[in-house]
Amino acid sequence: MGAQLRVYRQKIKAAQTTKKITRAMELISASRIQKAKARVAASTPFARSITQAVSAVATYSNVAHVLTTEPEKIERAAVVIFASDRGLAGAFSSQALREAESLTQLLRAQGKDVVYFLVGRKAAAYFNFRRRPSERVWTGSTDQPQFETAREISDALLEAFLRDADDGGVDEIHVVFNRFVSMVTQIPQVVRLLPLEVVEGIEEPGESQVLPLYEFEPDVETVLDALLPVYIESRIFNSMLQSAAAEHAARQKAMQSASDNADKLIKDFTRLSNNARQAEITSQISEIVGGADALSSAKN
Repeated sequence: MGAQLRVYRQKIKAAQTTKKITRAMELISASRIQKAKARVAASTPFARSITQAVSAVATYSNVAHVLTTEPEKIERAAVVIFASDRGLAGAFSSQALREAESLTQLLRAQGKDVVYFLVGRKAAAYFNFRRRPSERVWTGSTDQPQFETAREISDALLEAFLRDADDGGVDEIHVVFNRFVSMVTQIPQVVRLLPLEVVEGIEEPGESQVLPLYEFEPDVETVLDALLPVYIESRIFNSMLQSAAAEHAARQKAMQSASDNADKLIKDFTRLSNNARQAEITSQISEIVGGADALSSAKN
């Protein structure tokens, strides 16, 4: 009984230590999520506005630009996957990777080769474990995104997009990330960045409506060359911010669940420890009573 009681006490102590760790991580994520949500709220209007502007230009103008013209045949597609650098965030990284795998199957069914650009150590570890190649990997800032990283990713994507597919370039670019909806909901989302599509906020005009008229200064090529890299950078950075906010929310939820489980373990082991202690006391009392009866019988 004494050995069993020691085992229960050791398990209680281990569960209490685990609870301290998970509770601390929960509080850290709770403190960071507010700043992450504020950054998403500040970035989303600009990303939406620049997307609407570029989409309108691409839709209502007759400009033949490499970034706005759909290729006749798409041979290679790039998939950018945003995961996390650290674990203990529930299904945050795994659901983004599953969405990327579904997208890969769809693209390959359409006869396209797929190349990967990875953001986050979890995505890199996933591909390394399966010995699958990737073009570029960025790690170290998934929970606190920096615009310099977004610009570096955008430059790499544009450089690959502007190359011919025969030279290792790509014909279209897709982004897979977790979109922050609420503290309990994070949805994996797929967005095609290039070639440009008609996206949110742009509706086809009716028969009686006049198409928007755009004037370009100094010329169309210069305007699009300057506008479209800004569009790519803003969408990439907004995806990084959405992913970071979703990561903090997922980690807070996972750590809260772990703390609750630790509480349940502590409660269960405490009850078992009390039962073992009571059984040990009962056994000792029985031994004392038995010994007293034996002595009384010997005297008689």
